[in-house]
Amino acid sequence: MTDAQETAAETALRTTGGAPPDDVEPAPIPLLEPREGIPPVVADDAALAEVIAAFASGTGPVAVDAERASGYRYGQRAYLVQLRREGAGSALIDPVGCPDLSGLGEVLDGTEWILHAATQDLPCLREIGMIPTRLFDTELAGRLAGFPRVGLGAMVESVLGYALEKGHSAVDWSTRPLPEPWLRYAALDVELLVDLRDALEKELDRQGKLEWAHQEFDAIASAPPAPPRKDPWRRTSGMHKVRRRRQMAVVRELWNARDAVAQRRDVSPGKVLSDAAIVEASLAVPADVQALTALPGFGHRMGRRQLEQWQAAVDRAKALPDADLPQPGQPLNGPPPPRSWADKDPAAAARLSAARAAVSALAEELNMPQENLITPDTVRRVCWEPPAEIGEDAVAEALASYGARRWQIEQVAPLLVEALAAQA
Repeated sequence: MTDAQETAAETALRTTGGAPPDDVEPAPIPLLEPREGIPPVVADDAALAEVIAAFASGTGPVAVDAERASGYRYGQRAYLVQLRREGAGSALIDPVGCPDLSGLGEVLDGTEWILHAATQDLPCLREIGMIPTRLFDTELAGRLAGFPRVGLGAMVESVLGYALEKGHSAVDWSTRPLPEPWLRYAALDVELLVDLRDALEKELDRQGKLEWAHQEFDAIASAPPAPPRKDPWRRTSGMHKVRRRRQMAVVRELWNARDAVAQRRDVSPGKVLSDAAIVEASLAVPADVQALTALPGFGHRMGRRQLEQWQAAVDRAKALPDADLPQPGQPLNGPPPPRSWADKDPAAAARLSAARAAVSALAEELNMPQENLITPDTVRRVCWEPPAEIGEDAVAEALASYGARRWQIEQVAPLLVEALAAQA
């Protein structure tokens, strides 16, 4: 038990009036208020300058979180940024009023940032000028340490013995002014991140995994921004029902039209037109607005101008020459789906089966998810096109070329050598 857990347990005993039976875990202590109260929302340059000065003079790592308005607004921009640092306390910053936080990012340069599920927040933080050079991801640390539940609330409860209220995670954070209960929730999200980081560091060190975690964190911090997704319309929910190329063209035209409207109105695309409606229109390929109106998702609540807009997108798809219709499936960048390996290349299928079994056994032994030990895509690529000469150096080089970290290579390369050699 960590020091923080012991403190929480002792407090629980004081409040319940005695020690619980040996087989009963102490109840988590509800965390209801930030220790210095809810900080004021920073929404102008003068207030931001004060926060920058305070955090510049703070010490130790800085806890960082961001709230978006997914499902309400277009894109993934940040609508609130929360920070906490020893000597500076907590801060809540409104990126609408303060859209450029590069000054804050500069004074924190070189400081370790603590985030939970860092890859979710880093893109929106990057947009406003906050880019860490060092970080500690408490969710990823939990995965590497073998925790079965790695959400922030679950981690704070299991590691520190406190219960966080999570009722506002999916609200519309673009709302202004932000209600006080939401601000309290947001401040509490960074209240214990430093404590959680310290406890997880001790646990990873105890398990001999701390250096592995540092390599993972460095890889996240140094990763370039993700490139734009190719053909994002192909990810429309229900796309598996769409078989014909002309129907795919309808999906593409409707998706692009919806995206343009959503961006212009700054609303989530799903609030403009649902994926289900796009798929229904693609399957029916309606002849006119009247036929479109009869489809699910296009009803009497939709105005005539909107209906004509969607029908125009359908008509564009219908008018395309065959040569301009999208091809079924996406161009493969790598090996084919594993289900087809037995027919295409039985030897490769045998290699993959042996490699998967070995990786699964090692992941269980190390008490971590397989995908954190090594990505399934990396295993597939090495098994589909193994090095010409099967040896540990050649396999290690192949793994590195696919982005595997040094610790992953050290753990996995010997297993893959054995699996590849057995099927050679």
